[in-house]
Amino acid sequence: MSQLTSVHLVTLGCARNEVDSEELAGRLEAGGFQLVDDPESADAVMVNTCGFIEAAKKDSVDTLLAAADLKDNGSAKAVVAVGCMAERYGNELESALPEADAVLGFDDYSSIAERLQSILSGGKHTAHVPRDRRTLLPLAPAERQAARSAALPGHGDLPLIDAPELAEAFTIAAPDLPIGAAPDSGPRAIRRRLGSGPMAPLKLASGCDRRCTFCAIPAFRGSYLSRRPAEVIAEAQWLAEQGVKELFLVSENTSSYGKDLGDIRALDRLLPELGKVDGIERIRLSYLQPAETRPALIEAVAATEKVVPYFDLSFQHASAAVLRRMRRFGDAESFLGLLDVIRERLPAAGIRSNFIVGFPGETEDDLQVLADFLSEARLDAIGVFGYSDEEGTAAVELDGHVDADEIDSRRARLVDLAEALIEQRAEDRIGEIVNVLVEEIEDGTPVGRADHQGPEVDGQTSIVRGRAAVGELVRCRVLATEGADLAAEVIR
Repeated sequence: MSQLTSVHLVTLGCARNEVDSEELAGRLEAGGFQLVDDPESADAVMVNTCGFIEAAKKDSVDTLLAAADLKDNGSAKAVVAVGCMAERYGNELESALPEADAVLGFDDYSSIAERLQSILSGGKHTAHVPRDRRTLLPLAPAERQAARSAALPGHGDLPLIDAPELAEAFTIAAPDLPIGAAPDSGPRAIRRRLGSGPMAPLKLASGCDRRCTFCAIPAFRGSYLSRRPAEVIAEAQWLAEQGVKELFLVSENTSSYGKDLGDIRALDRLLPELGKVDGIERIRLSYLQPAETRPALIEAVAATEKVVPYFDLSFQHASAAVLRRMRRFGDAESFLGLLDVIRERLPAAGIRSNFIVGFPGETEDDLQVLADFLSEARLDAIGVFGYSDEEGTAAVELDGHVDADEIDSRRARLVDLAEALIEQRAEDRIGEIVNVLVEEIEDGTPVGRADHQGPEVDGQTSIVRGRAAVGELVRCRVLATEGADLAAEVIR
């Protein structure tokens, strides 16, 4: 290219998608593109779509259509769909959405700059035919690392050097796997930060081996594959160099980390190593399965100074009957027992979860079990979603589907309950001492998140007395609440 071509990247969906977008940004920049913040001035607009549930898919389509309008009213010459929805539907999305100039799947990521340049030059890209990406890796987790060859967003390869201290810290089953770390200078993870805030997601793994009847993610994200500890640590070091203070460890199932490395306690061992990274002040786990949240993991969270006492637990429901139809484990009693174990070791722990109401076969009694559980659980954040059929999932074929209007009614009832419970839980924290990472200044007021508040979805803390700068981790006392949000004062 004789001059830099500009591209605007839109990210939809979860924190895992944010990591993928930063990989795409890194590859595009390395390929000669200029990343710009203004879509109206960009030569191309790339939308990293979400394909999880119907509402997310609609949002992705609406965003693509809005971007397509820029070809008439802006400088954009091409609109390209990438991400989960693009991977999940491939040529089907291409046919249904001619406004998009191309639909690129995960296998296109390694050559994304070449693909985009070809599209801008008038080349025609034929979208892939969707396939079950679980078939791309061996069924046995222990065989996957050696066989890893498929495109895995967020798994940028790193140059490896000898690192005996890491070899001692981690037990890796396969003896032929390289153990190492990125050098102190030189090539790092393929990633370019798209924001400047003090928090950044860091991907631990991709894919999922669970077969929940409501979820299509494993089919288009593939089987579970952990990133090697050295890669994770090296990327954490790079993020720290970019000014990041908080690492948000993400995957489809973080509590499974290491099972394909031959070390089910790999996460317990990784946390202290991440805690040694200079510049990182806070580490947060996400997406934990209740059945895999072992006492050793709870202890590792409690014992590692920089790891916050925050548990994002995927309960989904509390009725044993509904959970079995979801192909999940547990019940209200076992879940409450887990919460007791966590709070016995970490009394101020922040705990959040999401729940599905109106699942096929759910009765009023099941709904009451869930409501009673929520009332006892004292969760800091509760997400309530109404069930919807997702093509390709086993739940579509289940009997006992609940009427759509009834699902809306049940969801509304649970949302009202959840909001009252969240407000009460926040009020319980009045007078509590919390650590707040300041992320922005709003009208002169420092605003950030306490240890129990995850990014974007768990509320925020405004420092109404005292001063603090963006990126500073300050000790505060909670003065008041509004919903899940806190007002606090700095204590020195």
